[in-house]
Amino acid sequence: MDAFAASIHPVPAAWLSNSSLAPFVPDYWRCLIERRYSAATTRSYLHGVAHFARWIHRWRRLAVCDLAEADVQRFLDDHLPRCTCPSPVQRCRHQVRAGLRILLEMLDDLGVLANPSLVPNAIDSELCRLNEHMQHARGLAENTRTQRLRILRPFFEQIHEANQARPTLPLPTAADLRRFIDLQLDRWNPNSARVLAGTLRSYLRFRAVCGDQVGHLLPVITSPAHWRLAPLPQTLSRAEVTKLLDAFSPELPSRLRGYAMVRCLVDLGLRTREVVSLGLDDIDWQAGTLRIVKNKSRRVDVLPMPRTTGKAIANYLRSERPHTANRRVFVRHVAPLDKPIGPDVARNAVREAYLRSGLPYTRVHILRNTLASRLLDTGGSLQEVADVLRHRELDTSLIYAKVDTARLSAVALPWPGSAA
Repeated sequence: MDAFAASIHPVPAAWLSNSSLAPFVPDYWRCLIERRYSAATTRSYLHGVAHFARWIHRWRRLAVCDLAEADVQRFLDDHLPRCTCPSPVQRCRHQVRAGLRILLEMLDDLGVLANPSLVPNAIDSELCRLNEHMQHARGLAENTRTQRLRILRPFFEQIHEANQARPTLPLPTAADLRRFIDLQLDRWNPNSARVLAGTLRSYLRFRAVCGDQVGHLLPVITSPAHWRLAPLPQTLSRAEVTKLLDAFSPELPSRLRGYAMVRCLVDLGLRTREVVSLGLDDIDWQAGTLRIVKNKSRRVDVLPMPRTTGKAIANYLRSERPHTANRRVFVRHVAPLDKPIGPDVARNAVREAYLRSGLPYTRVHILRNTLASRLLDTGGSLQEVADVLRHRELDTSLIYAKVDTARLSAVALPWPGSAA
């Protein structure tokens, strides 16, 4: 305890030393140091853990092995809002939650936690089986799988309530499906309700693969009206693209990283997951190419790297990227530095740039639409659009024919009654 006690106030240090967490605090402190957290963040997290330690010592009387995520959530929701603990005490919910998340991860790695949630129940087992089927048999992307599992969990919970004694989930009935759809439609808009219908059909097809008779249930799931390729793709004008790229002023934190990621989206039409998954070994500087490995089509693609994109990435690597063992191109700028960033970092970089430049947009996919429109404006074909955007089928690129005004004007018929 002496190694870090000097860095925090004596009061929270005493809370830690008098709690059941005392034997694990040195390991927790070393964990923060190894992850390269700053001294201020380390002190803040230790104060948060001390606050939690006092709570479980005085009111909960929990053993360390019995700690779980639910206890942390109860501390955050019940104790923090009405906390009367003496100062100094860490009451910032964000800081406490982040520090306690690392604590639970460390205790789990040490094998201390006897977490009953690790024992799979009927719902978790079914979700696991379905996820493996979607990944290995159908080749669905991670985002699609995550979305479907999130939709199906409350459906499984509804079925499980009436069949808690069974070790596996029974086949849903038509009444189960109708009740779940009625409840969910109150939360979904008509345009998005087709995702709900598609998810339920996907699950029934999985049960059919498992040998269950589900043919009579499929007509129960009706889709809302949705005409494919009906909307017009939203794109940015050249002036708006320029305003977006000019929205990274020198005083911004992580400016070069954000600018380089937006360049990848604008110049190459990459998806956000593809941008954050770029590795240092995926760039061939001599040939001027980028290798896209973790993409939606689950294949390896090699794209030419425009000079503007290469320059933006090189400036980031030379001037802003921190020293880290992470082999990704774009990495975290705050501890833990060795952990990869997620797609939300790229999405937030675009959305914040929209806001700074005064553009009324929020969607990142607009940049892929813009690249497709730019290719068509300069004489490219739909096949070239499909190749650059890496669509598996040309049919996916047909929607961009609606923004090819030059070719549309050549085949447009005169308006009835006009002079033309």
